[in-house]
Parts: sequence; C-alpha cells; structure tokens
Amino acid sequence: MRIGLFTDTYFPQVSGVATSIRTLKTELEKQGHAVFIFTTTDKDVNRYEDWQIIRIPSVPFFAFKDRRFAYRGFSKALEIAKQYQLDIIHTQTEFSLGLLGIWIARELKIPVIHTYHTQYEDYVHYIAKGMLIRPSMVKYLVRGFLHDVDGVICPSEIVRDLLSDYKVKVEKRVIPTGIELAKFERPEIKQENLTELRTKLGIQDDEKMLLSLSRISYEKNIQAVLAAFAEVLKEEDKVKLVVAGDGPYLDDLKEQAKKLEIQDYVIFTGMIAPSETALYYKAADFFISASTSETQGLTYLESLASGTPVIAHGNPYLDNLISDKMFGTLYYGEHDLAGAILEA
Repeated sequence: MRIGLFTDTYFPQVSGVATSIRTLKTELEKQGHAVFIFTTTDKDVNRYEDWQIIRIPSVPFFAFKDRRFAYRGFSKALEIAKQYQLDIIHTQTEFSLGLLGIWIARELKIPVIHTYHTQYEDYVHYIAKGMLIRPSMVKYLVRGFLHDVDGVICPSEIVRDLLSDYKVKVEKRVIPTGIELAKFERPEIKQENLTELRTKLGIQDDEKMLLSLSRISYEKNIQAVLAAFAEVLKEEDKVKLVVAGDGPYLDDLKEQAKKLEIQDYVIFTGMIAPSETALYYKAADFFISASTSETQGLTYLESLASGTPVIAHGNPYLDNLISDKMFGTLYYGEHDLAGAILEA
C-alpha cells in the first residue's frame, strides 16, 4: 500500500508521538509499503532529509510554542497526495494536519484512520490558561473529530476506555506502539562507559542515580518528583536525581529545586542526543516518572529494554507491565512517591 501519515509533530521535534510515528514508518516499509509523512515545517530540519517527508508551511501554535500549526499549502498537499497515489491516510493529530488528512481522504475517496495519542484534559491549561477550553469540553471536541474517520487505533486500553467514556462510536482497536529493542539493548555499551557518564554527571560510586527523561512540561509532573525527592533526602542522601530533557517548564523546575534546597542533588542535563538515551537509561539505577498523562508511556518500555527498573505512578497499563518487583515499583498517591523511592 501507499500510506500517508499526517502529523503536526515530527523530528527534529522530540516527543513520544514523533518516536512512535518513526517506528511505524520504519516497520511498514520493512513490510514493503510506501510511507509518506505529511508534517509541519521546522527551522531546525535537515534540508537534505528523506524526500518522502512533505513539509507544510506552519507557524508556532499560539498556546504551545514548541509545537506548530499548518496554515497554508493545503491545495498543494492535495496535489502531492494525488501524485503519490495514496491508498489510505493515517492521521496522528487532531489539529491542523489531522484536519488536512481527513479533507484529503474525502477528496481522494480513500479510507482514513486515526491514532489517538493524547489525554487533552491534562493540556487545556496551555490554551488561554484553561479559560477558553475546559476539560469538560474535550470529549465533545474529540467526538466531533473522530466522527469523520473510519477507525481509531488506541495505543493502550487506557485510550480505548477513555474514548468509550467519550461515547466515540467509530470502531476502536488497541494496537500498542512498539520500540526498537536494538536501540536500547546496546551490548556495545560497557561498564566503563556507564562509569564515565556517571563521573561526568558528578555521581559517586556509592550514590544511586534516579533518572527522569522526558519533555520538560507541566503535565509530566516532574515537580512531584522533586517534592518527593526532597523528602527522600531527609532519610537517604547517597542519591542523585538526573533530569534529562528540555521544554517550557525547565526554569520552573530549577527554581523549585532551589526553593527546596536540593539543587546540589539534582542535575539538569538539558536535551540529550537520541544516540545517548540508552546510555543514560543503563547508567541509572532507576527510571522515575510521576506523570499521569501518558496514554502508553514509551519511556517505561525503553527503560525496561535497557535493563533499568521503573518507579512510576500506577495505572491499569503499568499494573500489567510492571507485575514483578524486578521490573520496578509502582505507587498510587502523590504522597506515596517518596516511600516508593526509598522502598525500590
């Protein structure tokens, strides 16, 4: 088949959605399909990137500056889709490229399916500080968008149940997003490589390393990790927290660490190269996340594939994934996080 993937976010923008789309493209191509990605322009893009990536003129989204919104070039995109003789369109966003994908599918009279990635109740605060769109409105907006697609892929049972609660009638199938195990198993990474990284980060041999690795945004709830970490340090000070990543909430977290007087125990690395991700996972004693907004949480899979156990907020998906102590420790209330860290 000739497949068009429509997304508002793709590399060089870093996100779980971008990662899942790249994995999907790679695996579909291995099966002999031709895959074309329609996405937004980006000033950091490599001018010599894959010719099967079609960039649509875009501007930063007004409420979410590190994401972009296509505003023109729609007729050109339709002509390209005709030229490539697409058999099916697979949308990955409910915004500009998602709407464009649905329109093109109807114009070409081909099927359109959609993957629902995001629990938007956790993100509406970005839009006019939550005054324009309230969490209670999300289900109506999502239901309206999905009314025009032929089927929905849910990355987890969490998403399927959420869409059922929204009373979405279109057919839904749970198809988890996989990860490329080879990128995280990495047998060429030796103990000396891990020691070198820990030394560079300022972590002593007798100290534990906790790793938070994600986009640095409010909904990732890293602020809860810092608050719990401050409590942990009252009982155990042979531990460091590494916060890897970049995003709009980074300065707030640095300020919080200072207010909690734990800045000497928290290491903010900024963005790390994708090629170093497995190295960080393997160097850590535990991967930690307090996010409750994940629809699947690829970072949990990446950590486990790297051989590092997880400390995370439990949910039905993680309850099945981390069913044994060797895989990690789950907690269920924010005030239980410090205890989970000490117990792990």
